[in-house]
Amino acid sequence: MVLLKLITRNALRHRLRTALTVLGLTIAVLAYGLLNTVVDAWYAGAAAASNARLVTRNAISLVFPLPLSYENRIKGVDGVTTVARSNWFGGVYRDPKNFFAQFAVSDNYLDLYPELVLGDKERADYVRDRKGALIGRQLATQFGFKVGDVIPIKGTIFPGTWEFVVRGIMEGRDESTITRQLLFHWDYLNESVRKTSPKRADQVGIYVFGVENPDDAAAVSHRVDAVFKNSLAETLTETEQAFQLGFVAMSNQIIAAIRVVSYVVILIIMAVMANAMAMSARERTVEYATLKALGFGPGFLALLVFGESIAICTIGGALGMLVTPPVASFFKQATGGVFPVFRVSGETLALQAACAFVVALAAAIIPAAQAARVRIVEGLRAIG
Repeated sequence: MVLLKLITRNALRHRLRTALTVLGLTIAVLAYGLLNTVVDAWYAGAAAASNARLVTRNAISLVFPLPLSYENRIKGVDGVTTVARSNWFGGVYRDPKNFFAQFAVSDNYLDLYPELVLGDKERADYVRDRKGALIGRQLATQFGFKVGDVIPIKGTIFPGTWEFVVRGIMEGRDESTITRQLLFHWDYLNESVRKTSPKRADQVGIYVFGVENPDDAAAVSHRVDAVFKNSLAETLTETEQAFQLGFVAMSNQIIAAIRVVSYVVILIIMAVMANAMAMSARERTVEYATLKALGFGPGFLALLVFGESIAICTIGGALGMLVTPPVASFFKQATGGVFPVFRVSGETLALQAACAFVVALAAAIIPAAQAARVRIVEGLRAIG
C-alpha cells in the first residue's frame, strides 16, 4: 500500500512534465497503431483471398492475355469445377482520383465468390441487361450509387466512354470482405471489342476456377500448366491468395518503410520516456538516500522507479489504444476509401500494449539501477 502511494505521488509531483510525457506516449502509440493498420490494410485483399480458388494467367506477364479457347481445356482438367473469365478494365470515373477496380466477368463469376452476397432478383436483372453492372456496397456508399443509376466510365485499356447500369449492390459476407469493385458482362466487352479491334477479341485476362478439394490445389495447378506447356501462351496457375500477394510484393519497399517508421516512433518515445525518468531519479537522490537510511532496500527503490514508469506508460498506452479505432475510422473516410478494409485488429491493439510495456521497462532500467545504488552518505550530503 505504501509503495502504491509513493508511486502515485511521484508520478504526480511534476504534473506538467507527466502530462506532456503521457501525451507523447499517447501520440506515439496511436501513430504505431495507425501505421500497423495501414500495413494490415495493404494485405487485406490477400488475407481475404481463398486457397480454394485458383487463378490462371499468362506465364510471361499479366499484360498478355490468354485465348478464350483455353476455358474448355481448363474445364477438362481433373479436379477443376467452375471456370470463370475475368478481364481488368481499368477505366476512369469522372476523375483519375476516383479509382476503383472494374472487371469484365463471365456470368458464373459470382458462383466462385460466396462472400459477395447478392439477391436473386438483382442477379436476374443483371443477367438480363447487356449493359448491367454489379457494384460493391463500399463503392456504392462512397459515391452514392444506387440501383438504376447509369455510371459512365472512360476506358483506358479499352478506349471510349462506356455506360453501365447498376442492377445490383453486392454486400460483403463480413466486414473483412472488400466490396469496392464494379463487375460487368465479359460478353458485352468482347462483343464491343470485336467491332472496333477484332484482333483483341476472344482474349481473357485471367481464368478463375474452383477445385473439388482445396488440399489438391497445388496438384491441380501443375496439371493445368502442364496442359499448356510449350504452347504459344504458356500459363502460370496459383492460388488466389498467392496471386494477390504478387501484387503486394510490388510494394514491399513501401511496406518496409512504413514498418521502419513505426519502430522509429517507438524508439523516439522510449528515449523521451527514459529522459523523463532519469530527470526524476536525479531530483530524488536525497529521498532515495533517506529511504535507505530508514531501512528500505535497493529493491524497494528500484520498484518505485519501475512502478512510476509503468504507471505513466499504462495511462499513455491506454489512451493511445482507446483513440486508435475512432481515428482509424476518420482516416478511412478522409482518404476517400483508398483502403476498403481499414480496421484496427486485435493483434494491433496487443502490439500497442506490448510496446507501451516495453517502453516502460526499458526507460526505467538505468534510473532504477541508479536509485538502487544511491549511497546514504552521498545522498544526504546535499541536505542543508
